[in-house]
This record gives sequence, structure tokens and C-alpha cells, in this order.
Amino acid sequence: MDACTLGDLLDVIGGPSVRLHTAPAGLAVPVTEALLHDAHAPLPRAPGALLLAVGVRASAAGPLARAAAEAGMSGLVVRGPDGPLAEAESAGVALLSVDEDAAWHHVHLLLASAIGARPSASGNGLGDLFALADAVAAAVGGATVIEDPRQRILAYSTVPGQPVDEDRRQGILGLQVPTSPENSEQYRVLFAADRPVRLPALDGSGLLPRLAMAVRAGGETLGSLWVVDDGNLAPDAEEALAQGASTAALLLLRARAAQELARHQNGDLLRRLLDGTADPAGAAHRLGLGLGPDGHPAPVRVAAFVLDSAVSAADVEQTALRLLDLVRLQCEARYGRHACVLVDGVVYALLPAHGERGGERHKRLAEDIVRRAGQALRVPVRAGLGDVVTGLAEVTASRADADLVLRVLGPELPVASVTEVRPRVTLLRLTEVLGERRELKAGAWRTVLAHDTEHGTDYARTLVSWLDAGCDMAGAARLLAVHPNTCRYRLRQAQQQLGIDLDDPDERLVLWLQLRTLAGLRATPTASS
Repeated sequence: MDACTLGDLLDVIGGPSVRLHTAPAGLAVPVTEALLHDAHAPLPRAPGALLLAVGVRASAAGPLARAAAEAGMSGLVVRGPDGPLAEAESAGVALLSVDEDAAWHHVHLLLASAIGARPSASGNGLGDLFALADAVAAAVGGATVIEDPRQRILAYSTVPGQPVDEDRRQGILGLQVPTSPENSEQYRVLFAADRPVRLPALDGSGLLPRLAMAVRAGGETLGSLWVVDDGNLAPDAEEALAQGASTAALLLLRARAAQELARHQNGDLLRRLLDGTADPAGAAHRLGLGLGPDGHPAPVRVAAFVLDSAVSAADVEQTALRLLDLVRLQCEARYGRHACVLVDGVVYALLPAHGERGGERHKRLAEDIVRRAGQALRVPVRAGLGDVVTGLAEVTASRADADLVLRVLGPELPVASVTEVRPRVTLLRLTEVLGERRELKAGAWRTVLAHDTEHGTDYARTLVSWLDAGCDMAGAARLLAVHPNTCRYRLRQAQQQLGIDLDDPDERLVLWLQLRTLAGLRATPTASS
């Protein structure tokens, strides 16, 4: 693997987490490790290291920048924005900063993981597990699989000549262990043990026993190793399997770090795409969105998910993070490598849209997520789908659509695409535009409302009902629950007293828009006049 550079590091965790202030030697300088400063110990020589200024105020870190340069280090990380910029540039080391309330141990873990994470060819950090499965199979003497805690097969051995049975073949084909009550009991026994266990063959023709061991780290169960036992395992099979489980724990932890970093990277990239500051071409490559079959950028759409406003302020941040996890899990299950991000309380997901007809799959996905979120989080969730756009260059438009949809949704309609609620979002935008412009707020609608307030008349609601009913007097009367003659009289009086020309289609249109949007009136059936 090529050495990590400062540019690579910033690609992964740059932005809100870690900010670069200066890089006198450029972004191609190697970054080898992250070191915590110890004021009580001499600074070690560590070429390429990033030094975390623990215990040193940012404004007083100038001497530390010079000392880091003398030790061959690549950069200095301080807390807060007031770092020693001039001293860092003079010393030739990069200056980076994190938030003032960031915990140093968290920053160290983030940087160390980003520097040391090694993505595999598959992009999920699990490539070395196949090599481990082969090594364990050779040492123990039986075909081996490595599973996660949900009994999904992460890797399997391919050593020639080792016997297998139908359970193994079916498991590898589906990358999932076949479920059965007998299986469940074996997993219970396995995860209760702290050493390799020998498990008898399950009932069934041609099935073989197993030697298995749980994979743990720090008390957390990360998965398990299973070896087919045909009676010819090595004499030290249990010891070899235990060693394999120890190595598997390290690889699974590293894979988890790589996956989390990839999620962080993709999420930050999506954040910049949504606000229009990312390069669409580069982002498409990093997100695995190439060109479509027609040679044009792959179509995408933005889905937005938000918690119901009933969530208490104290719980909203934690609940929103749980919603992010749930959306990410469901999207990754359907689309593999994926980008989700939480921005200002809204979870955004980028959905590939190639082959979508009417967005039905996306709608079903959003409905499924809203249902699951409601059950898991015990709060209502709404979801809005923006328009499908051609390529990442237009993602900001789809995001704007999704945001508008969220604003018009409610308990009666928790999920919708912008196409389904186009009239509502159009009126919402018109309300905003009309309200922002003085000349668009002027008009007869104000005169009508003022007259109703002063004289106790009901002209405004009558006008809206008549216009909503397509200028049909009988229909307006039904909405108002009055006789058609009453409705006709009110309209005639409004025209005579207020000078409204209801025969002019332009005046009717403007009056209806202003009463609907600026006054917020709409026709609703009533029990009395």
C-alpha cells in the first residue's frame, strides 16, 4: 500500500473534523502516525508524524511547531483556530486544528485510524480475511469460514482437497448460514464459551461436525470461526484455531475502522455535494457512480428523512444519529457502497436512480425506512424524495426538492416524492416569493381582508371558495354551507364595494394566489355560514 499523504488524510477526514490552515511542504508529504505530545518527555524523532498539541494552548504552540519540524514531523494539530500559523510556515510543518471541545483521545483515534486503515480491493476492508481463512484451514486441517455475529459469511477458505458438506456449500452460495433451531442452539453454546468448542453434526444426510470459536475483542463478540471436522484435523487444531481467532479479531477491528472511515469520507463528500462545493466528477468516481449505459452521468436523487417535531430538544441529537445509522444500514443493504449524512437535523441519502420508473423502488425504500424508524426510535419520521437529476452536478436541485417536500408533509402523508406533492410545494415557494417582494404583496386581497375585519363580512372566504370551486356558484355554496343566492350576493357586493373585477381572469388568478398564499385561506366545508 502506498504511504498515506497529508492530502489523502484530508480527503478522508478533512472538513468539519480536521481543518488545514497551512501546508508549507504541500499536500504530498507523507503522514506516518499520530503522536500525543507529552510535556514531561523529550520529543522523539518521528519522520512524517502528526503531533497532537496535548496540554498546549493553540496560541502558545509556536515552540512546539519548531520542535516538531526539528524532529522530522509533518505537522502539528492544535485545538481551536488560533494556532501558530507564522511559526508553522517558517518551520515548514503543516498546521491543522480541531474544535476546541474535541477530546484528544478521540482525535488521536480518528487520525490513527485514517492513517493506518488499509482498504481492500472490495472496498470493505475485509480482503485479508480470505487469506486468514486459508491460513487457518491449512493449520487446522479443515475447510474454514469466518462469520460476523449475524451469521453472515465474511470469508471462506479455498484450500484444495478439504472435505465440505451441503451446509457449507449453501452458506457460501448465499453468504449466510442456513437457519434452523439446531443451528441456534450451537451458536448459543459457542458464544458462551471462551475457547474452541467441538460441535456435533446437525441432523441431516452428509453433514459433518464442526470445530468453532468465537472471535472477541475487549469483551465484544465480533464474529466466529468455523472449521469442518471430518475426523482428520491436526493434533493442535484447537490451539491453531484460537490463534486464528485472535488474528481475526485484529482484522475485523481494522475492517470496522476502514468501513467507518469510508462512511465518514462518503458522508462528508455528500455534505459538500449538497451545498455545491464538491467537484461532481471526482465525487462520482469516489462514490462508485460512473457513467450510465448511454455514456451520460448516472442519474441520482436525494432522499431526506427528518424526525417529527414532537421529539424533545434533549433527545433530538442522539435520536437523529440513530436515524442516520438506520437510514445508512437500509441503503447499504440495497445499494452497497453508499453515502448518507446528517445535516442540521436532516438525514440525506444519495440514491442511484438508473432504471427507475416513476421512483417506485425509492418510494418503497423510504416507506420501509420510515416504518422501521418509527418502530425502533418510537417517534414519527417523515421522508421526502427530490426529483431524479442527471449526475451529481445537479444534486443541489434534488436536495432543494426533498427539503420542500419535508415542509409540506404531515401525519396524513409521511412519505412523498416531489412529483406527488408538486402543487403543494409550488404554492409553498410562491408564498415565500410573494412574501419577499413588496410589489407582489400589494393588491386587492388586503382590501378584502380589511373590509371583513371592519364590517364583519365574509368576502375573503367566499371569494376563495368560489375560486376553488372553479367559479361554480353551487360548488362554492356547498363549501360555505350557504344558499347559492347568499354566495352570489356576497360576490356582487364585494365587486361593487371593493371595486374587484371578477370578470378579469388575471385579477381572479392574482387574487386567488394572494388569498391562498399570503392570507393562508382555503376552501373548507363548514357547518354554518
